[in-house]
Amino acid sequence: MNSNEIYHLPSLWERIISVWYRHVRVYNSNFLSNAFPPLFEPLIFLAGLGIGLGAYIQTMGAVNYLLFLASGLIVTSAMYTAAFECTYGTFIRLEFDKVYDGMLGAPISPNDLVVGEILFAGTKGMLFSFAVLLVTWATGIISFPLSILAALVGFICGVMFATLSMFITSFVKNINHFNFYFTGLLSPMFFFSGVVFPLENLPKVLQYVAEAIPLTHVVRMARAFCIPGGLNSYLLFDLLYSVVFTVFTGWLALRGLKKRMIV
Repeated sequence: MNSNEIYHLPSLWERIISVWYRHVRVYNSNFLSNAFPPLFEPLIFLAGLGIGLGAYIQTMGAVNYLLFLASGLIVTSAMYTAAFECTYGTFIRLEFDKVYDGMLGAPISPNDLVVGEILFAGTKGMLFSFAVLLVTWATGIISFPLSILAALVGFICGVMFATLSMFITSFVKNINHFNFYFTGLLSPMFFFSGVVFPLENLPKVLQYVAEAIPLTHVVRMARAFCIPGGLNSYLLFDLLYSVVFTVFTGWLALRGLKKRMIV
């Protein structure tokens, strides 16, 4: 290096984006095998529940049941995508491939790594939410113009579950233990967050439990953009909940993963 040259430390945004871009390139190198399973899972649910139950349940309240179900599945695809990325994906990069060891050799901090991964998971969540939206548009299930904004809710959902999943990853020692997270937390969350049936059908106590579940709030936001007349002031509470939940679990994830990266 020339003695007159001054080393330029990349800005915070450049460091975070470099992590995000690294994951994008790796993901795109095996795009088909990476994209098909998360995309088809919500479509299988839509076909199985929508066509099966749809023969017996025409409406859910005043809403067509297929529309009710599809508007919820938009964000569940983001939830599962972000959860897989920031549990199995993060754990493999951390413990097996030792990707982070090499990345920390560059001018990148553990905080940059974690935030970059969270943004990447949010981007994937938005991508798969949009993919589900495309199918519902093509089949005529959803036609409301504002439904395009449900993809942005997919980003919020992806970021929220990325922070939660990375917090889980921060203390998991065995990769097989993620089974408890998926079957013990995410699967029940799918059925008790208003995706398949309205929360009003639950006993009062379980309604309070459902309001504490993060998926409930993004389902309600996504559905509001897909159904005419669905927008209301209560959605501001859902957005506030999502922000507070993301900040809190993100702080826990940063704190826990930093200890594992720096020994």
